[in-house]
Amino acid sequence: MVQQHLKPTERRTGVDAVFEYLYDEIVSMRLLPGTKISEAEIAKMFGISRQPVRDAFSRLENLDLLMIRPQKATEVKRFSSLAITTARFVRAAVETEVLRRASRICGQDGSDLLQARITDQQLAVEENNYDRFRSLDYAFHAALCTVAETEFAIDVIAANKAKVDRLCVLGMARDDQLDELFEDHKQIAQFVSENDEEGAVNIGMLHLSRLDTTINTIRDENADYFDD
Repeated sequence: MVQQHLKPTERRTGVDAVFEYLYDEIVSMRLLPGTKISEAEIAKMFGISRQPVRDAFSRLENLDLLMIRPQKATEVKRFSSLAITTARFVRAAVETEVLRRASRICGQDGSDLLQARITDQQLAVEENNYDRFRSLDYAFHAALCTVAETEFAIDVIAANKAKVDRLCVLGMARDDQLDELFEDHKQIAQFVSENDEEGAVNIGMLHLSRLDTTINTIRDENADYFDD
């Protein structure tokens, strides 16, 4: 782990600062599944007491990113096949309804919003900037919720997306998957803009299924990343 003093800013609490730092380290796979994390070391790194670190750990545990065990070291959560299947099922169900609603009511403003998100992603793809694309991927799906007038749905999508984000990071780094995911987004935006409900849903579900091969490959190559 990077040893540095990361003092919280005035606008962020110690809990927020620790949470955001560790979330990014875990999701970006700089902290691998099974890595042990010390509450005391994190508190020292940030120059804060252990209570905010404990609270940040709890938030990360709620996202299935940390495993906290009494009298044992806290560690980065390994992947669970059941948790992955559950998260993907919930996300697919919610995103299907979002895409249907967005396609039914999308007008020029909605079309412009989606195109703006696609334009943002284009540069990230050209630069092979995986971290930037990951952030813009969230923005794209949030835009779909806005078009569908279901802004509340992005919280459900984000919570379930967080449980597989680490796998997505590994997937985007493989072969040409970044280009593939971007093309999916372009087609989704086009179908929604054309009010083509079935087209949008079909591509949306194909988009979510891209992770299947990645999961199988990662399990074959790094079985210790999984807890089952």
